[in-house]
Amino acid sequence: MIEIYCGSGKGKTTAALGLTMRAAGAGMRVLFVQLLKGGETSELASLRRLPGVTVRRCDRDYGFTFRMNDDDRAAITACHNALLAEALAAMQQRKADLIVIDELFAAYNAGLLDKAAARQLVQQCPPEIELVLTGREPDPVLLEAADYISEIQAVRHPFAKGITARKGIEY
Repeated sequence: MIEIYCGSGKGKTTAALGLTMRAAGAGMRVLFVQLLKGGETSELASLRRLPGVTVRRCDRDYGFTFRMNDDDRAAITACHNALLAEALAAMQQRKADLIVIDELFAAYNAGLLDKAAARQLVQQCPPEIELVLTGREPDPVLLEAADYISEIQAVRHPFAKGITARKGIEY
């Protein structure tokens, strides 16, 4: 089935990580793909310890999309397209039981990946593979294909008080 965790609130990636942990505990093979995240995050230490979990992401941190120059945008787009191709191949070859594409919608909406490839991934997902997509403002075409849609809304967030991301909590 296809699951979407979307909305303005904190917890989309956290929900996908929880499902990853559950699937690994059940002996499932997981491909966890992170888009737009190239820096070190605390979840990587945990994911590396889980049997059957493969993490794929770009090899460097490109920073915020609004600060990227044209070369950065081209490089991260190429990386994202390669990651999507890898996820599609894993899906077609049944090399994973759960495939997570974290921050797909942010990369999609910023034009930092091949949108047709993202749609293909969703449209060709076989019933025996669980596909999880996270991010804000999913394309209606992707929403239409989903079996689960969980919208996480921000009611209150410390960022509004000037509190930045905290290690182990937000990253």
